[in-house]
Amino acid sequence: MQKLIGLLVMACITAGAAQAATEVPAKKPARKTTAHKAVEAKPGPLLDEDDKAFEAGTAAVTDLSCELGNKLTLYRNASDDMHMGLRWKQRVHQMTRVSTSTGADRFENTRFGLVWIGIPAKGMLLDSKHGQQLANECRDNEQMAANMA
Repeated sequence: MQKLIGLLVMACITAGAAQAATEVPAKKPARKTTAHKAVEAKPGPLLDEDDKAFEAGTAAVTDLSCELGNKLTLYRNASDDMHMGLRWKQRVHQMTRVSTSTGADRFENTRFGLVWIGIPAKGMLLDSKHGQQLANECRDNEQMAANMA
């Protein structure tokens, strides 16, 4: 009886292997390729709908270079220390100051989940919705010169 079961198992295995060898694999559908259109840069800052009140034209502009080649631009009005504009990924976000116990500059945009933390040596941009850093070691020209010295 055991020999009969063994022979049946062997017959099934060889029949399955022979069938698999003769089957033609299913052809994968061809990938569609799409041409990417160049995006035209629009002049002026791209403000969020809620940010219409922010006057980026009258603000002091600070360009920052961050690690991994990231770039940021800060727009600050001397008359309004509770708000600033932050250009990140071709969009200007209005940031609102949040008080801290350490004295660091902390600005947030809760709609997009952006948090800017600035200390005298550097700054960093965080994504509070996803819990990750977007840019770190952000410095302007003066901070870079002080860091080199």
